[in-house]
Amino acid sequence: MSLRHGSASPGSRALPALVALALVVSGCGAIKRYAYSGIGRDSQQQPERVVAALALAPGAQVADLGAGGGYFTFRLADAVGPTGRVYAVDIDPDMLEYLADRVRDEGRANVEVVEAAPDDSRLPAASVDLVFLCNTYHHLSERVTYFEALRARLRPGGRVAIVEYRTGNHGTSPDLIRGELTRAGYAEVKEETFLSEQSFLIFTPSP
Repeated sequence: MSLRHGSASPGSRALPALVALALVVSGCGAIKRYAYSGIGRDSQQQPERVVAALALAPGAQVADLGAGGGYFTFRLADAVGPTGRVYAVDIDPDMLEYLADRVRDEGRANVEVVEAAPDDSRLPAASVDLVFLCNTYHHLSERVTYFEALRARLRPGGRVAIVEYRTGNHGTSPDLIRGELTRAGYAEVKEETFLSEQSFLIFTPSP
């Protein structure tokens, strides 16, 4: 199991020959980063619209769970501003190193890289207003237990936002997500429907 988001959509998974060759020469980390971003991902993923839909206040604390190559991490960091914080959470050593290098090189003082365990986000207690997952949910095992534990990482009024392909090996049906989050002690508060291939569900802990 690997925490990651940014898996290419079904229609964009084949690498053009020249790009594939360049990535092989560049090494494993480059291949992974390409797989997370893909060609033409922005038009399908609509990242700016996704971030806008989260309605993040300046100064908010956010966890990007399964940060991968940072496709959403740095957009979220821009949204919360210099007084906010984004925890870029992953378990992949290549991606963690890449993220740390990018944080340093770009002077991103409001991004903190967190090495998670497969069964533990390793976020500080009561540290975040939002946990965001994109194309990560299906990688998690024992999800009900995982999200039960994640509640302790949320601040009062905190939310969990899950963007996930609806079908396929890299997807999870929205009804299954709803059922598991309900069992973990959450209530659905919003569903965004503008993504063509993915569900976009937002939850908050039940009273």
